[in-house]
Amino acid sequence: MTAAATDPDAGTDEPSNLGALSRLIQDANDRGLSYQKMSDRAVDQESGTKLSKPYLQRLVSNPPANSPSPKQIKALANALNVSERRLKAAAAAQWLEYEATELAGYNDEVRIIVGHLAGMPESELRRWRAMIEADERARRESE
Repeated sequence: MTAAATDPDAGTDEPSNLGALSRLIQDANDRGLSYQKMSDRAVDQESGTKLSKPYLQRLVSNPPANSPSPKQIKALANALNVSERRLKAAAAAQWLEYEATELAGYNDEVRIIVGHLAGMPESELRRWRAMIEADERARRESE
């Protein structure tokens, strides 16, 4: 799937058509981080993967059909000084039309449960919601 990125006319207030990952790169450039500086910093220390200035520019102006690889994401995280998790979520949104929601303040067990519930049909979700709400009511009543 290709995530098309169009360049809105300069000086207009039109919303950006950039994909989420492309937008992160463009935003960094808009804040003064040049593509050359991004490229200089875009290295995955573990694998040695480096991202070139033309590749970074292409991610914004004409994104490839496939998302960057995990090694490229690590290099891009270094270039933009953002977390890999944020870049992975942006790549998922741009190339897979998948919106990830971060659960802050919970342990991995809760994340697994929520992830499991996310794939259930609505009828199953209603059943689980009723069980969770009943448990919460019983807990409050026993306090």
